[in-house]
Amino acid sequence: MNMMRIVVISGGLGSPSSTRVLGDDIVTRLREALALEGEELDAHVVEDVASADALVVVSPTFSASISGLVKSFFDILEPDTVRGKPVLMAATGGTERHSLMLEFAMRPLLSYLGAVPVRTAVFAATADFGGPGAAGLDRRVKVAAGELAAVLASTPRRASEADDFVDFATLLGAR
Repeated sequence: MNMMRIVVISGGLGSPSSTRVLGDDIVTRLREALALEGEELDAHVVEDVASADALVVVSPTFSASISGLVKSFFDILEPDTVRGKPVLMAATGGTERHSLMLEFAMRPLLSYLGAVPVRTAVFAATADFGGPGAAGLDRRVKVAAGELAAVLASTPRRASEADDFVDFATLLGAR
């Protein structure tokens, strides 16, 4: 059976973490779009990122940028570790006014590293969780997950035992 590895890098610091919730929502949609089964597990972060077929990067917004925790993680990677990897970008923040952080902070960083962000990025403001904005958030997650799924469906896959997701939220601070 072929294996597809999608690594979720979540920089949420709270418990519970809206950043982690957004990452989990994206994983759910990707599983639906790709008809994957798998489990979330903690593992050796750098090796799993290097061997991943795709990444989902989710960061809380701090000072109109990605969190220092997420930035520091990418700083420790060897050059070319994420080169050519498709990435779904997502972020959380207090209000939708911070949504441009994805385009002015995260996309340039990932592009500089050679990753290939999908067109649609997902931003979730506090009001998007459980309120009237939840339907809009669900729609945005579905579109972005569909774009990443389409990229992965058109990419040759490695042979292995099972499809899975690796979730590093606990390693990056969300517990």
